[in-house]
Amino acid sequence: SKDLKGAMETLIEQKRQKLSTVEKLDEHMDFASQLIFAQNRGDLTAENVNQCVLEMMIAAPDTLSVTLFFMLILIAEHPTVEEEMMREIETVVGKQELQN
Repeated sequence: SKDLKGAMETLIEQKRQKLSTVEKLDEHMDFASQLIFAQNRGDLTAENVNQCVLEMMIAAPDTLSVTLFFMLILIAEHPTVEEEMMREIETVVGKQELQN
């Protein structure tokens, strides 16, 4: 737990450093950035920011896997939607190989 907390503090500090050097801030405004700016304004403590980011990192894999599971089930149950999705992928990607 202590190692995870330290790693999270390091990641947040790296994000803070990146935010201080970017030219166009709006391209880098994600939830972690909003938390950092809330801390800068005095609305949150450093511990609040660390805890929020940690909870996002821990919770995301579970919620993502459940969401993807149900999405795949729905696609399988609606073949016309699957066909439309495949057509759109082919239109956007063309002959290129799909990448992660």
